[in-house]
Amino acid sequence: MPEALLTIRLTPRAARERIEPRADGGFAARVTAPPVEGAANDALCRLVAKAAGVAPSRVEVVRGHRGRDKVVRVEGADEASVRAAIGASFPRTRR
Repeated sequence: MPEALLTIRLTPRAARERIEPRADGGFAARVTAPPVEGAANDALCRLVAKAAGVAPSRVEVVRGHRGRDKVVRVEGADEASVRAAIGASFPRTRR
């Protein structure tokens, strides 16, 4: 079964939820959940699952449970298709 490993820098307690590519090849994610009892990690998994078009049970944080820098595994999809899906779900905005 294909799987993708994504490096994500997470910002909890954001005003809105969003995930976007970073210049270093990883992703930057913002979730509204606080970093309490895994709530931010759960919100991140739901956000990635929605963007990648897979079930939330197929997404898990495999490294960085307590830090801001995380490695997330997406089962059932290859890395190229996950990256393309995230880019399509959350296109870059000009700031």
